[in-house]
Amino acid sequence: MIKTAVLVSGGGTNLQAILDSMVFDEIKNCELAAVISSNPDAYALVRARNSNIPTYVIDINDFPNRRTYTDAVIDKLNDLDIKLVVLAGFMYILGPRFVSTFENRVINIHPSLIPAFCGDGYYGLHVHEKVLEYGAKITGATAHFVSRETDAGPVIIQKAVEVHEGDTPEILQRRVMEEAEWKILPKAISLFCEGRLSVEGRIVHIAEEGQEEAQ
Repeated sequence: MIKTAVLVSGGGTNLQAILDSMVFDEIKNCELAAVISSNPDAYALVRARNSNIPTYVIDINDFPNRRTYTDAVIDKLNDLDIKLVVLAGFMYILGPRFVSTFENRVINIHPSLIPAFCGDGYYGLHVHEKVLEYGAKITGATAHFVSRETDAGPVIIQKAVEVHEGDTPEILQRRVMEEAEWKILPKAISLFCEGRLSVEGRIVHIAEEGQEEAQ
């Protein structure tokens, strides 16, 4: 079983999708060992506790800078012997040591089809506002490994979602979550925990089920 931690900051809708997928055994070989929040008031903590998942708070306000906060998060993950880290609405960019410590072991979900509508400043509702302003007809979500550059790591899975006439950012955000994010994030976690992902440069190779040992 791959010991996994989910990092959160807010409501935890993507965390709930992970929890639901685990109930239905859609995520294989995964032990969800911790939910860690940067915000002590995050509702995601309630979701985790309701599912009997251990929770930890590393409050961003308790640290003077990004380096010390990053060190605290890394120390906690190492103390828990975490092998996979999932960013699910974690609203803080950790320092470069985090990425190097957990290289190709950090999965993030982004609410667009990378490389469109991504990078610095593209998060949350802002992404969907920009999609609508641009007049795009297709958007979606991307599960990817985290790199030092924002939203630039190797792509694991993508799923497209249509933009409808009359969409508001809020309506589009909900559709992208329901049709894409909540489906591909649990799938990406399962693929990692099953040992079916390998990274070659920017390319993520997905082994067929039953071919894990051939990697």
